[in-house]
Amino acid sequence: MQAKASETQAEIDHLWSRLSQGGQESRCGWLKDKYGVSWQIVPSVLPQMMASADGATADRVMNAVLKMKKFDLDVLNRAYAGQG
Repeated sequence: MQAKASETQAEIDHLWSRLSQGGQESRCGWLKDKYGVSWQIVPSVLPQMMASADGATADRVMNAVLKMKKFDLDVLNRAYAGQG
């Protein structure tokens, strides 16, 4: 099992595309590559978002995460800001 923190949506998209080729996509940023190795491609800002002192903010972010396969920074940022 490997984890990779990514800075940008472009990096998330690139890693997701490359690692999932011949593999299997899962939920919450998880995938298996063609060799069966599990990876989680995580936005580097996610831990900060999840650690918000405001419980409602952390809940919004978690609810957004649970609906995703590949992480979408725009959706996460909107959830963090209470816009969606």
